[in-house]
Amino acid sequence: MQARISVITLGVADVPRARAFYQALGWPLSGEPEDQVAFFRTAGSRLALYPLDGIAEEAGQTPAQPGTIRATLATNVESRELVDQALEDVEKAGGTILAPARERFWGGYSGYFADPDGHAWEVAFNPFWPIGDDGLPELP
Repeated sequence: MQARISVITLGVADVPRARAFYQALGWPLSGEPEDQVAFFRTAGSRLALYPLDGIAEEAGQTPAQPGTIRATLATNVESRELVDQALEDVEKAGGTILAPARERFWGGYSGYFADPDGHAWEVAFNPFWPIGDDGLPELP
């Protein structure tokens, strides 16, 4: 299997509300809006939003409780200023800042936010990972 993330699917309580949040951040919706699923084009992969109960059922699992951080997603940007701007945009769109941006022990700068369903995201500037032409960090 190739090391590739094609689609990240987040289980959400309300697909239209979650879709509106990501659209407010300027993420490009793919296809027509639907109540049961939404897909966004991102650099290098796709983001899908799907009902929380449905995703758990498909995986044969019990739905996660709201507010439980089971994973974090990350978006890397080209500067500290862009981290700050992204977190401002998140608040305007209705997200919650979990941890304000700050210098990190590993030499970068990042902050964390939660989308309306509590999915944790990191917005990071990593001076050791320049952003390539494809919009993805170039790993050493």
